[in-house]
Amino acid sequence: MTLWTQEAMNARLVRYADLIPCRTAFIDTKTPGSTEKENFTIIGAGVSESADQHVHITEKHGFNIGAARQPFGCVNSQHSHDTAEVFMIHSGRWRLLFGPNCEDGSLEIGPGDVCSVPIHMFRGFEKVDEGKGMLFTVLGEDDPGKVTWAPAVFEAAADHGLKLTKGGMLIDTSDGDYKLKEVELEDGIDPDAIAELRTPPLEKLQECIATYDSVRQAPNPHSPLAAEGVEEAGIITPRPTRDGFPAGPISGWWPQDFNLRLLTLQTGAYVPLHSRQEAEVLIVQEGTLEVSWADGAIVMGAGDTLTVPIGLVHAFRNTASVPAVAFVARGTEDPGLPVFQS
Repeated sequence: MTLWTQEAMNARLVRYADLIPCRTAFIDTKTPGSTEKENFTIIGAGVSESADQHVHITEKHGFNIGAARQPFGCVNSQHSHDTAEVFMIHSGRWRLLFGPNCEDGSLEIGPGDVCSVPIHMFRGFEKVDEGKGMLFTVLGEDDPGKVTWAPAVFEAAADHGLKLTKGGMLIDTSDGDYKLKEVELEDGIDPDAIAELRTPPLEKLQECIATYDSVRQAPNPHSPLAAEGVEEAGIITPRPTRDGFPAGPISGWWPQDFNLRLLTLQTGAYVPLHSRQEAEVLIVQEGTLEVSWADGAIVMGAGDTLTVPIGLVHAFRNTASVPAVAFVARGTEDPGLPVFQS
């Protein structure tokens, strides 16, 4: 039986202030308009193409947690994923751009909003208000594969000396082609494959967005965590779950591989000691949240991420004067009931 000391649990906590960015994570890192973005891999290696990317927590969870931080006007270029990609907006306003050349429309989302973008379609995003903003991401599966870039992104990167190997590793050839002698380069996507990555109609994509206000106004009264001052709302629920959540509001027509919830504790509210049998990752959106267990406690602030060990008996409390709100990713499409201590 693992003893979860304070030190051991601290190693499962990633403070916002301690996040280590990578500015060379992807092939568009030198493309004008994209040079200022910072990429973070918090749990799992995600789809980063750079050997310089720091992975904060390598333990497999069944999904990956990452983040991007960008200033006004900075663009994350058009790409497609083979597994679910979910955006949770921590700060700032963002425009999601669809189609290989952004020709298929856009949707705008802001703080607390969530969007799960369907697999096998081109998407990108840009920061549209002043200052820097932050969004967290969830990628489905332990190995989410590699990114498929739109042809224009591939061509622009090549103009700045950046190439991809067949394995999805980024190589900078600007200081000489000698580096390419022993690797096979990615050729980019062919026109027939592009035709397969069609964008659904914008009204269909609206089903993939849950706004912060709508989620907070619709807590699940049947959540086993529900109590005085405690609310848990479903965000991504592909199908009805054993712990009492109906499908939706985002269910998707592609595999999600996890549930995403919103947990809100009012001042003084408490969730008593309990354990779960699936991965549980908390990302605080606002306020502070205390997570305690037999041998210690951690107080999380806005932007902090904590992965709770499977089977650990733990509790939540809000000791601050403002509500504590946290996104909770559960590592299955069908989470079971928590086991409360008598």
